[in-house]
Amino acid sequence: MSARNTVKSIQDIMRQDVGVDGDAQRLSQLCWMFFLKIIDDQDQQLEVMQDNYQSPIPEKFQWRSWAADPEGITGELLLAFINEELFPTLKELSASGSNANRARVVKSVFEDAYNYMKSGQLLRQVINKISGVDFNDLAERKHFGDIYEQLLNDLQSAGNAGEYYTPRAVTAFMVDRIDPRPGEVLFDPSCGTGGFLTCSIRHMRDRYVKKVADEQAMQAGLRAVEKKQLPHMLCVTNMLLHGIEDPSFVRHDNTLARPYISYGKHDRVDLILTNPPFGGREEDGIESNFPAHFRTKETADLFLALFIRLLKKGGRAAIVLPDGSLFGEGVKTRLKEHLLAECNLHTIVRLPNSVFKPYASIGTNLLFFEKGEPTRDVWFFEHRVPEGQKAYSMTRPIRVEHLQGCVDWWGGAERENRQETEQAWKVTLDEIKARGYNLDFKNPHTVADDHGNPKELLKLLEESEQKSAQLRDQLKAILAEALLR
Repeated sequence: MSARNTVKSIQDIMRQDVGVDGDAQRLSQLCWMFFLKIIDDQDQQLEVMQDNYQSPIPEKFQWRSWAADPEGITGELLLAFINEELFPTLKELSASGSNANRARVVKSVFEDAYNYMKSGQLLRQVINKISGVDFNDLAERKHFGDIYEQLLNDLQSAGNAGEYYTPRAVTAFMVDRIDPRPGEVLFDPSCGTGGFLTCSIRHMRDRYVKKVADEQAMQAGLRAVEKKQLPHMLCVTNMLLHGIEDPSFVRHDNTLARPYISYGKHDRVDLILTNPPFGGREEDGIESNFPAHFRTKETADLFLALFIRLLKKGGRAAIVLPDGSLFGEGVKTRLKEHLLAECNLHTIVRLPNSVFKPYASIGTNLLFFEKGEPTRDVWFFEHRVPEGQKAYSMTRPIRVEHLQGCVDWWGGAERENRQETEQAWKVTLDEIKARGYNLDFKNPHTVADDHGNPKELLKLLEESEQKSAQLRDQLKAILAEALLR
């Protein structure tokens, strides 16, 4: 059975279980089982390759011991084992010894994980399907990695779980423009399910990983943090499926909970690639970790302040920010002034409102900047929905080829010979300062729609309202007369 058919059959089995409600729970359920199978497959390989290697998971709870036998425990016995023994043990796993990192990964994944399934018989069927997958087979693991990313893509239709998803075309474009390389430290401080990480891994393997040492340097340079349990678990499993031997670099934590001033030279990174949460507000007290002039409860603003601090001199960043961050005042103005003084904000790609539908319909922007030199001017590029299409949607999402026009215009690694076009224009620092650091520059090559004279429009509105009132009164009279008959 192909990997895609295996996953589909597992989902079909789960849909029969009364305990699993919706795509997010199905994926969470699938995730911890995949995780245990992958870890066990890796452990068996490491036992052969390394002398005295010992799995961080006690023997009784290793996949091979309780799950691998298709005729093994099932029904109520299986449910009791998982709920009363497996989960409590892994949630309290001791992270010590030579394999402390792997133990920490297991513990962090199971800290807030749940077994949603209520039928032991259906659970055994799912386990048997997963047992048939050999995650040490590179080709098979790659197929599952691709399918897993598609499952994460599908999460955008799973209510608030969609907050963990950035369109892969946008992710791929940002990674391609930043061009990460093995040996550079790459950080995603709000990594969600790991889209920027997996895309960066793929980019480096395709272009720069030629030797074992290149792969080791690449893996050693990855850093990530995720605040919420479900996306953290999904991200760790995603890393394993993409051949990362030690995903302990994906920390289950809140990047903003650490005092701003405590981030020192040893925390500096070469690259930041991320889509920080926006539209949300941090819990009380988090803003006090930041200097007074940057204090706010708005998550995206706090992250931007931190990005500027975390980049090394010469470091590069590509981030997603909403329109509000460009034109906002107060703390937002001080942040933009700080950004332009400390970094070269060389490019802003303006995206249409529909890119992040269905769970966000606000205008978003891709900001590209480098630490160490102040901004002299900013290039803007307006991305447009393809001709013949009114907006992006779930059925017609943004694709990599839609961004090729911006790639062609970009000017290579040195951004040379950029030209103004119908979609591209340049703004100087003096122009930005004159507008009070408002970066919400509209395309000067676009003729604004003529909506008419405001006074005439107001008069038409008043006349329309009067007519509506007259019609409403007539309807009331007709109804009153009808009731009297």
